[in-house]
Amino acid sequence: MLKNREELQQYRLSVQNSFNKQVQRVIICAGTGCVAGGSINVYNRLKELLEDRNIHVAIDLEAEPHDESVGLKKSGCHGFCEMGPLLRIDPQGWLYTKVSVDDCEEIVEKTIKNGEYIERLAYCKDNFPIQKQEEIPFYKQQNRVVLEHCGKIDANSIKEYIASGGYTAFEKALFDMSSDEIIDEITKSGLRGRGGGGFPAGRKWAQVKRQNETQKYVVCNGDEGDPGAFMDRSIMEGDPHRMLEGMMIAAVSCGANEGYIYVRAEYPLAVERLKNAIAQAEETGLLGDNILGTDFSFHMHITRGAGAFVCGEGSALTSSIEGRRGFPRVKPPRTVEHGLFDKPTVLNNVETYANVPMIINNGSEWYLGFGTETSPGTKAFALTGNINNNGLIEVPMGTTLRHIIFDIGGGIRDGGEFKAVQIGGPSGACLTKEHLDMPLDFDTLKKVGAMIGSGGLVVMDSNTCMVEVARFFMNFTQNESCGKCIPCREGTKRMLEILERIVAGEGKDGDIDLLLELANTISHTALCGLGKSAPSPVISTIKNFREEYEAHINEKRCPAGVCQKLRKIEIDPDLCKGCSKCSRQCPVEAISGKIKEPFTIDLSKCIRCGNCMTACPFNAIKEG
Repeated sequence: MLKNREELQQYRLSVQNSFNKQVQRVIICAGTGCVAGGSINVYNRLKELLEDRNIHVAIDLEAEPHDESVGLKKSGCHGFCEMGPLLRIDPQGWLYTKVSVDDCEEIVEKTIKNGEYIERLAYCKDNFPIQKQEEIPFYKQQNRVVLEHCGKIDANSIKEYIASGGYTAFEKALFDMSSDEIIDEITKSGLRGRGGGGFPAGRKWAQVKRQNETQKYVVCNGDEGDPGAFMDRSIMEGDPHRMLEGMMIAAVSCGANEGYIYVRAEYPLAVERLKNAIAQAEETGLLGDNILGTDFSFHMHITRGAGAFVCGEGSALTSSIEGRRGFPRVKPPRTVEHGLFDKPTVLNNVETYANVPMIINNGSEWYLGFGTETSPGTKAFALTGNINNNGLIEVPMGTTLRHIIFDIGGGIRDGGEFKAVQIGGPSGACLTKEHLDMPLDFDTLKKVGAMIGSGGLVVMDSNTCMVEVARFFMNFTQNESCGKCIPCREGTKRMLEILERIVAGEGKDGDIDLLLELANTISHTALCGLGKSAPSPVISTIKNFREEYEAHINEKRCPAGVCQKLRKIEIDPDLCKGCSKCSRQCPVEAISGKIKEPFTIDLSKCIRCGNCMTACPFNAIKEG
């Protein structure tokens, strides 16, 4: 256990020496996505092959490093999820994609032993293999600041984090800065909360510091619940110590001695790595009582949420940590005054805390060099949906949607046409072609009725039904409503009922106006921010795609051909040869006819499954 600043500095030099002694580093992505794709099997096989060949394998940084050791590491998410499992070779910076157990022997013999690059495992652009990770367009056009360590260091090792400069910001804050200087630096940086609201972090910290209470708390919101979002999860899995360091600096600034991390139970790998990181920090002497010989004490705890979306809201989250039902409460008082256990509380999300160490180390002016004047810094986004390069990215605030989707994301899958993107999850809104060149920052998005939220971007092509999109998000919100207030509990239920009628072909005149009236009532009267923003996807889809709602209601037609109950399947008598293959594949016996004569479909029985279309060898069955 490190007892003072000098011992920490000596320890840092020791682990840096051990880090630099590794002649090669083989870094396997062990984020959730790649683990699901078999990356742990790849890791185990590589370890077995290296040991069989008597190659010294360094799993962790060693006190007495071997001169010819090969570092074999499990990292967090590399980001390029579409190409996983991923494997990086340093110091060359090579990236191998879609690696399997069958590739391991070739990797050991050619790459690790002989320094050869295996082109068949490369990412190819226009049939040209790109060796270096940083030269791949997906990575080259990003600014990976918060995510700089994800995919490059061992996610389970405090030694590698310290060797990479970790905890230098905490050391600086603890020994060289007053609490006012820390808060002033964060305030001048313009850092705004990355959980959705965009509230200035420095102002929040200052408000907690001013409270005349001896007991204060620092809480991290890791309850990332938006469909399609996995930014915070990837940081917790890939660089947990950076988030801890940010929380520790916040604690120094406001005088807190207890910290809580609230993580949804659906993130077991994140929980495991956070527990490991906390235990390592305690063992090293960076958490606990009288840290590094000072009078500053700080203890960290993890609380697992049960998956309630509403617990992403601050007061519901603190209520859940306290062991009570996750209900939001009326404000004021605010969390900064009466938060966890009714004490002053700093509450930020994972990505916000992960920004803090770099601001303290590099200064606010450095941070202001990224992003826009009112939204400085970078933002991590999760790219999902109908896009070629699904994955985790990080770009400066103010980057356009066009750059993200077409330059970094590689455009729409299968050469499709871009239609819309849902930003901000169930609390966000749809952006369309007219928004492609709009900068993505807090204030610009607010002007068009959208929000960044935690950073999920669900990309949709021309085959997407926007009424069904609205129904999907309203179904999610209605299921997740805590039920405390009538506008959200009952209003979202009524909106969902109307949307379900519309996609079932039972829409009526006045449904669109009724949806907008309900949306207006809910957004103005719901208790918490989640309830107020619940109608946003419906409002934005009506605003941008009203003609699709009208086609569903007035013409009983889904323009995208998605809504199953509105599909009209017909047999062209001129093309039908009467082979009966369609009737044999129909699960409800809706098709009848005589052999060698045109068959017919009874639409009252048809369930629009499409089996007949697949079975017909003459392309005689089509949607009308």
